[in-house]
Amino acid sequence: MYTYTEFDAAFVAERNRQFRAQVARRVEGALTEDEFKPLRLMNGLYLQLHAYMLRVAIPYGTLGSAQMRQLAMIAERWDKGYGHFTTRQNIQYNWPKLAEVPDILDALGEVQMHAIQTSGNTIRNVTADHFAGAAADEVADPRPIAELIRQWSTDHPEFQALPRKFKVAVTGSPMDRAVTLAHDIGLRIVRRAGQIGYQVLVGGGLGRTPMIGKVLHDFLPEEDLLPYLEAVVSVWNSIGRRDNKFKSRIKITVHEHGIEDIRARVEARYALIRPLFTGIDQQMLGAIRADFAPPVFRDAPVDGYEAARAADPVFRAWADTNLSAHRAPGYAIVSISLKAHGETPGDATAEQMRVMADLAERYGHDELRISHEQNVILPHVHKSDLQAVHAALREVGLATANIGLISDIIACPGMDYCALATARSIPIAQEIALRFDALKLEHEIGEMKIKISGCINACGHHHVGHIGILGLDRAGVESYQITIGGDGGPDAQLGDRTGPGFAAEDIVPAIETIMLAYLDLRTDPSETFLAAYRRVGMEPFKSALYGEAEAARAAKRKAEPHVAA
Repeated sequence: MYTYTEFDAAFVAERNRQFRAQVARRVEGALTEDEFKPLRLMNGLYLQLHAYMLRVAIPYGTLGSAQMRQLAMIAERWDKGYGHFTTRQNIQYNWPKLAEVPDILDALGEVQMHAIQTSGNTIRNVTADHFAGAAADEVADPRPIAELIRQWSTDHPEFQALPRKFKVAVTGSPMDRAVTLAHDIGLRIVRRAGQIGYQVLVGGGLGRTPMIGKVLHDFLPEEDLLPYLEAVVSVWNSIGRRDNKFKSRIKITVHEHGIEDIRARVEARYALIRPLFTGIDQQMLGAIRADFAPPVFRDAPVDGYEAARAADPVFRAWADTNLSAHRAPGYAIVSISLKAHGETPGDATAEQMRVMADLAERYGHDELRISHEQNVILPHVHKSDLQAVHAALREVGLATANIGLISDIIACPGMDYCALATARSIPIAQEIALRFDALKLEHEIGEMKIKISGCINACGHHHVGHIGILGLDRAGVESYQITIGGDGGPDAQLGDRTGPGFAAEDIVPAIETIMLAYLDLRTDPSETFLAAYRRVGMEPFKSALYGEAEAARAAKRKAEPHVAA
């Protein structure tokens, strides 16, 4: 993983020193909250519903055991003993005291971490495939180029006051676990005729106007990537709308101008920029790649793993759902679920963080990853160590065998924390998980991605969920819309709305109705929900959903005593 240079360390220390002085002025009253706002946003500090919230960058989701232990210490010392891992592969602390935030930032700096550009109208934390450097299906590790983009974009003088925030994702796998088609820029590493290049996607994004990204360049040579990205952002910075924040993202610019016009503008800008890049970026990339050399994998028997898997049904269930294929023989990728039934998706206690750090150090070549699905990954674990890893995870409630199943839900903080939210997300996720655990249907249903957003900003990525749930405020009452058929994979698509929304007390029964309809409709147990939906379409689900819902509402109205006006 990347190690700070002297420049990196000095840069972060100076930013922290500046912010410490700014916080002091705010605490003393020399700055109003409005004056302080742009300063705090530059350093990842939000003012949420109940308190300040600090968003810490975990670049491309990669961190080591020392960093995870420091995150645990921060949670215990300056927060309420836990942190929340997000869909941007970051961690958020929901309860820091303003006067103590500079101390938190200094503590982060001690382990080569920061909160710079995790907010504001700038290029945000670059995300990547959480299986990067480990996956058996990978063309190339996307993290070196993600780190180069991070260095290029951090404090870039031209891109600190963009029309709106800007998000970049990189994947090295054709499976696209980074959801590149839903980003302002998505980069897919591809190999052609033995050469590595990049497919450049532009104009993706969710929120109130969800759009799937379009191909801007089908195969860009690696040495041209950084100047080409600079040309893209520069063009958008010039022509992107600033008159309406709801139309300021690059997806709207691409939609209004058309992809051909954007491509022509980018090519013209690129022709001017390219000569300014003299190859230093490629020299930097070469040095960065050395930091991401794969660990030395060991050759050891896996007989014990196979025997334990055959003898222990609990361990076998966990292995079947939470392990993925590794590129090295004898190894597995371990996905640690932060979605125990009834718990808050993405939350981890300080104790749990320390256990994950210990496991990474002892069994995982000192590497951890944060996934955009709000789970934690041990990317390199030898199969002979999996029993010990599973046993340690069980002791702290981290061995839930549900990765990719219906309780492995993505959920934004919703109205429990967020000042923008219009409905709750966390309680809905908890109720769905508990309901299907009680029904014992999770494994029978199989692959299922439910994603919940508490407002139209779509931080829960509901548009690309197999089932998406959007919470809204309808005349002071929470109402939940359902979409079906979304997908965040290589052929990403937006879900289709089923119809009218549901009250909070009706949303879990509605999801149950959809699942039971799917189990009746599928041709055999191997047909996934998404495949079944694409085969039969919306109508059978809509009929089951609204037929039963309307009947239940009618029965409820009939049972209620009539009250005279």
